[in-house]
Amino acid sequence: MEELLGRVIAGKVTDENENDYYVQISGTTFRLDKSEIKKPLKLGSNFKGFTYENENHEMQITRDAPQVQVDHYGFGTVVRTQRTLGVFVDVGLPNKDIVVSLDDLPDMMELWPQQGDRLLIALREDAKQRLWGVLADGDIYAAIAQPAKKILQNSNVIARSYQLKLVGTRVMTDHYELGFIHPSEREREPRLGEELHARVIGVHDDGTLNLSLRPRTYEAIDDDSAMLLAALEHSEDGHLDFSDKSYPAAIKAYFGISKGQFKRAIGHLLKARKITQHDGQLWLVTTEATDTTEETQD
Repeated sequence: MEELLGRVIAGKVTDENENDYYVQISGTTFRLDKSEIKKPLKLGSNFKGFTYENENHEMQITRDAPQVQVDHYGFGTVVRTQRTLGVFVDVGLPNKDIVVSLDDLPDMMELWPQQGDRLLIALREDAKQRLWGVLADGDIYAAIAQPAKKILQNSNVIARSYQLKLVGTRVMTDHYELGFIHPSEREREPRLGEELHARVIGVHDDGTLNLSLRPRTYEAIDDDSAMLLAALEHSEDGHLDFSDKSYPAAIKAYFGISKGQFKRAIGHLLKARKITQHDGQLWLVTTEATDTTEETQD
């Protein structure tokens, strides 16, 4: 059955029963579900649809062609994985998921796509008339990409990883901009097809982005900062008689940390606008105070 599956192709209606029509193409008969057809088809008429082998190993044709076809790329959603085979991708067919072979997936299984991840794939038909998913390469992503604008600098974007290399991760944003994440800008290596919430740290003249998965400095409140913030929140009037000028012994006795740790924690909270420091004391910034400050700045 050469070059019949995974494409939109025309055939002739040769038979029918209560539930199905039967469409013949080059000597092969495909089942067509009558529930798809609003106006009855006549025997001998032509019908054009997308051909595939369903999960029951029946040849089927449908008028509802998916975007993903032979030589046509589209996004599909991973529904499950099978260690000995690969990942199964939902491309929009009611009774058929497409397998992306383990041969085309990362060597490390923890980097395989998981349920809910999305892949840009096309279809290929092998010598045994089986359909497989083919991952889009860098050239395909470049062909559909849109150039990023300089205004994106320091903004948050949603991206999806499509190429995992030792030098870093290549991604495409949900607005089709291409991006790169250096290993130093992530805590772990993303999975193939994983949705990522990233920050733009560079916009190149060619319209590509450098991205980071690390939080901004003021967002990265560590344990010492969290402990200091909790102490302020539980104080009677939202302040403590400590500052970066306090004696190391007093800081150690009250908080159990060194003065260096204490000063770093203060710095993080000041950048995050969680506290203020004046008159030798630390003060908790209230919601009302923050709102007033923002209104004043406006």
